[in-house]
Amino acid sequence: MRRAGLRLVALVVLLALWQLVTALRLWSPLLVPPPSAVWDALVTTSGTHDGVRGYQGHTLIEHLGISLRRIAIGAGAGVLAGLVAGILMGTLPWVRVVFEPAVAFLRTLPPLAYFSLLIIWFGIDEAPKLWLLAIAAMPPVAVATASAVASAPASLVEAARAIGARRSQVVASVVLPSALPEILVGVRLAFGIAYSSVVAAETVNGLPGIGGMIRDAQRYNQSDVVVLGLFAIGVSGLLIDALLRGAENRLAPWRRLS
Repeated sequence: MRRAGLRLVALVVLLALWQLVTALRLWSPLLVPPPSAVWDALVTTSGTHDGVRGYQGHTLIEHLGISLRRIAIGAGAGVLAGLVAGILMGTLPWVRVVFEPAVAFLRTLPPLAYFSLLIIWFGIDEAPKLWLLAIAAMPPVAVATASAVASAPASLVEAARAIGARRSQVVASVVLPSALPEILVGVRLAFGIAYSSVVAAETVNGLPGIGGMIRDAQRYNQSDVVVLGLFAIGVSGLLIDALLRGAENRLAPWRRLS
């Protein structure tokens, strides 16, 4: 209750400072829209007003839902690919020697650096967006999984081998459970990176979508809609991270005790 109260007070203080800055007109409302303008944008984009439904024919929830679906499919595929690559890199030294430079290379690339190439390859529909999110999400999971698998307790691995366990059994029963906390951290990082890349993924033919909504509003200097979209991304991102932390606490409860 104390933590919740402190967070509520901090939120109220931030809103008050925001309102004060806009009331003093230190900046133009076009640059820093007041909270009331963002609230009006929320009301306008959440229903039908004067015959206009939401923003560009879709409500805010629909824009956000479509972006979340893209993240679930794209980042989900990237996480699965990262898990497979990380396990192979962590258990087979030659695989790590071959693929680690490629994974590190992808990890250093900003999403916009290869998005144009994906558009050339796959067009402007859904495919390049999903590929971009998958490529952005794969490296952190692969790196975290490979590092955690490679650092599995040698004593437990040797004990499992001593009682006749095969390589696959050692990996499934010893290596992966010990590496699970670090793998889940990598998954959280992957979804965070994918979410931060959704605006880049939706810069081309991104409507409907929350990133496409922000991009379109920016073209017409609708700063209130831009700020609303940023809040929608931030709040939903916090909820997704809370769900992932809940899964981490449930699947690896011993991590909280370490």
